[in-house]
Amino acid sequence: MDTRLDEPGTAAAEHPPIELQLTGMTCSACAVRIQKKLGKLDGVAATVNFATERAVLRGLPAERTAEAVAAVEAAGYGATAVVRSASSMPETSAPERSAMLLRRLIVAAVLTLPLGNLAIVLALVPDLRFPFWDWLCVLIATPVVFWCAWPFHRAAAKNLRHGSFSMDTLVSLGVLASYFWSVFAIIFSDKTTPGYWVGFGQTPPGADSIYLEVAAGVTTFLLAGRYFEAKSRHKASGVLGALAKLAVGEVRVLRDGQESLIPISQLRVGEQFVVRPGERVACDGEVLAGQAGVDTSPMTGEPEPKPVAPGDGLIGGTVVLDGRLLVRALKVGESTQLAQLAALAEHAQTRKANIQALVERIVGVFVPVILVLTVLVFAAWMLSGNSAEKAFGAAISVLIIACPCALGLATPMALMVGVGRGSQLGILIKSQQALESSGRIDTVVLDKTGTLTTGEMSVHRMAVFDVAAGADPAGPQTPEQLTALAAAAEADSEHPTARAIIGFAEQNGLRAPLAEEFGALPGRGVRAVVQGAEVLVGSAALLAERGVPRPPSALDDATGTLVFLAVDGVARAVYALQDSLRKGAGEAVGMLHGLGLHTVLLSGDRQRAADDVAAQLGMKQAIGGVLPTEKAKVLADLQAAGRRIAMVGDGINDAAALATANLGMAMVSGTDVAMKSADIILIRPDLRVVADAIVLSRRTLRTIRGNLVWAFVYNVAAIPLAAFGLLNPLIAGAAMSLSSLFVVTNSLRLRNFTASSDSPAAVGDPASDDAEESR
Repeated sequence: MDTRLDEPGTAAAEHPPIELQLTGMTCSACAVRIQKKLGKLDGVAATVNFATERAVLRGLPAERTAEAVAAVEAAGYGATAVVRSASSMPETSAPERSAMLLRRLIVAAVLTLPLGNLAIVLALVPDLRFPFWDWLCVLIATPVVFWCAWPFHRAAAKNLRHGSFSMDTLVSLGVLASYFWSVFAIIFSDKTTPGYWVGFGQTPPGADSIYLEVAAGVTTFLLAGRYFEAKSRHKASGVLGALAKLAVGEVRVLRDGQESLIPISQLRVGEQFVVRPGERVACDGEVLAGQAGVDTSPMTGEPEPKPVAPGDGLIGGTVVLDGRLLVRALKVGESTQLAQLAALAEHAQTRKANIQALVERIVGVFVPVILVLTVLVFAAWMLSGNSAEKAFGAAISVLIIACPCALGLATPMALMVGVGRGSQLGILIKSQQALESSGRIDTVVLDKTGTLTTGEMSVHRMAVFDVAAGADPAGPQTPEQLTALAAAAEADSEHPTARAIIGFAEQNGLRAPLAEEFGALPGRGVRAVVQGAEVLVGSAALLAERGVPRPPSALDDATGTLVFLAVDGVARAVYALQDSLRKGAGEAVGMLHGLGLHTVLLSGDRQRAADDVAAQLGMKQAIGGVLPTEKAKVLADLQAAGRRIAMVGDGINDAAALATANLGMAMVSGTDVAMKSADIILIRPDLRVVADAIVLSRRTLRTIRGNLVWAFVYNVAAIPLAAFGLLNPLIAGAAMSLSSLFVVTNSLRLRNFTASSDSPAAVGDPASDDAEESR
């Protein structure tokens, strides 16, 4: 759960935010408790992020950090101060917690299965019993109750020490009460008289301990739910670790004319450093010497490499493709765009809603009410003249029937089945936040490069210049001949432009001759000698640099990147390169419109290029020229205007936007950072999967809500029956198991979901019952 106090005022702005790494949180209620504790500090506004296990404090002077740490420790948790940098991301305990829960889950499942069969059969069929059969059941249940269920007992004890309650409190008490009541019944109950009435008769003597399997079953079911929740929480914080991997660990600094590798933390503003071909730029800076093509797509989303020369700016995290650059550091550490992008992503995660928060708030009231009711039931039965055994049986029935096993399974079980079905359809739902958000979105924002388009450059159009003075009339004249020359010159280059030109030649069945004297011109293009002629392929800047006149052409107004071909100092042809549309993009946009959703194209590319793609796809709104750190702001502005946003992206530059959106969706062909930022990962390359993901998410959310309603209503309705002695512990345990069975069965219905892209008739308003039933 992520919680937030009021935004800090002017007092908070006087001090930079302080971050604390937290340990010991087991549920969203822990985040609430820590935030309340920190909020009591004078002048402090606190935000606690359960997913990343961090607390952000505003308005607190740095010298009071120890006071904040002490407040967290007083609440029963651990905290350490952290220093923000590009490579300093949260390291959560989720992996260790997942492994711990999995170990306990395996042991619990292995022991619960034989225990359930043994206890029920032997309790109800006395002829199959053997000496000390009941103590064998106790022996099998003991490790489950005390070792496997230890996380619940520990959390319950911590809550009670601080005067609070959570689901862990009721689970722990229910498991322990079931266990100890079983032991009590084995020792003190009458072994010669029949046991409980079960509707069609009474159980055989000695069957009073049959609900040992209830204690083991509750533990196993809830461990499964907690394990799945821990896995989801780990994925939710993965974006921050992935961003950290983009940060450069060492930088080749130039001091006293000598290059030396130093840790990036030692680099200072104004120092000069060297970046070689294939290396990542260490920080934001300015080129002092050298020319090169730089792959800026991770940070800007533009597919074509950017040529840089002295005086041009560089963004940390981008990759130099060719050439050697001498760079002056302008921004380092937390001031770089990469570090700001990471901060935006983490900040956006704190605004994520969580359906489990409602459960925790209700449980905060439900648990103490049940505990008080259990005591009152016991007292009422004793005061009415009944035996202690009957009074304790009624009280324990209330506790068992109220044990929120179904409540704990409601979300993770539906999420597990929904995720499983989604993965079969190329959709990976990572968290319950995605489900809650999917039910409210009305706008889908789609990134252009790599999402609506393939992210690979291709030749869109070609134009041949008129034969000018100085051109060899016997030389190549036709488009085919000229393209073969261009492909020959680019044959030894690995540049994306070269791949586009060569691919264009291959598509037209052209065979390029061999080139001689090949040379790359960093940031400009290539030069080669082909069949005795000097061939230049590159940008307009390359023609100007070599004194080659550039005649006008029909492509001067074309969108995309223009690449020129010059032969022996004469411009002969021009190629317009564009990022090609992904297959099925138009149909996918149409499906989203069919779901009643508004679509927006968002791109770091030029506005004209964005408008052109939007027009091809039938999208009415396009926003271009947006920097990576501005994408999240654009989404925030749309949200401020009342829009509920689903963002579909694929690049590092989309990370903060994906986290800011109400629902983040990433293409699996994208970067690791984008996928970890998203709530939903789209594995199938077909863009129609976006609509499928939204419909599946909504149906899964509906299932979760149904499970929660059933769990609450069922518990509330059954508690009075238990209190009046109409449900003995045996029936209460069976009824509690049936409640869990209903939740499991209802969740399994999600396996029948079919992709709307496979059935056009199924595409419609997912809020419509008829549309839902058609699936």
